Amino acid sequence: MPSASHIGLTPPPRIHRPESTATCAAEPAYSIGTLVTNRPQYEAMLASFRAHGFAHETCEFLFIDNTGTQQTSAYAGLNALLNAARANTVILCHQDVRLIGDDRTTLDARLAALGATDPAWALAGNAGGMAPGKLAMRITDPHGENQNFGPFPARVSSLDENFIVVRRDARIGFSRDLSGFHFYGADICLQAGIAGYSAYVIDFHLEHLSGGRKAQDFYEAEQAFVTKWSKALEPRWIQTTCSLVHLTGGPVRASLGRLIDRPVARLLRRLPGSRGFKRSKMKPA
Repeated sequence: MPSASHIGLTPPPRIHRPESTATCAAEPAYSIGTLVTNRPQYEAMLASFRAHGFAHETCEFLFIDNTGTQQTSAYAGLNALLNAARANTVILCHQDVRLIGDDRTTLDARLAALGATDPAWALAGNAGGMAPGKLAMRITDPHGENQNFGPFPARVSSLDENFIVVRRDARIGFSRDLSGFHFYGADICLQAGIAGYSAYVIDFHLEHLSGGRKAQDFYEAEQAFVTKWSKALEPRWIQTTCSLVHLTGGPVRASLGRLIDRPVARLLRRLPGSRGFKRSKMKPA
């Protein structure tokens, strides 16, 4: 029998539950999953959720410990959290998000309204790309307080990774042939679209403490994302909150690459109909 390493597989990451979390209901209302690199930040996130109606008696909290040198990729880790979740509604969020007003009652209402509007929704978040040059956002972060680019719900082709709600019964997940910590919000939206589901930005306001940073791993992840999906899809543009990428398998277009994409992205962000962009949205590495 070949070992896991011989067939390109690794053991699934270990799923943890916060020590202070009591046993929740047999069928929790929400499962909240997080990759954790900073335990104090995660504890502050937990406190903000519990203070806004996500009580441990009715919601389960799950995390993967990434505080050591052995790191679990967002793609593999979040798939493991989805597999372990017991609730049908799963929140995948960063450790540095904070609830600051909108609470569980608000989220319940927003998701119920979304289901009435589009029963085929599978994903919801607070920021994402609608089309080239157009973002939908409902967030406070280092780029601005109380950012509100609606109307909501806004159907999107990508979601920002800070906060993603997943309907587990849609049976979608993240690519197993991608890794790292970028573009997985766009990846799962493509997975949902292929399966016949939709993704939306909803009016659920929270604070994300990080504004993001484009380092070398971001550009490597972007290229891997483009390469994988260019083979899987017909040519198309995908607008994420961080980048505009053109997916195509054509050899001429692939050779020109970002020489075309970047000027087009800059132009689209300056057109009268553009929205959601601020000058220097993310700091270069």
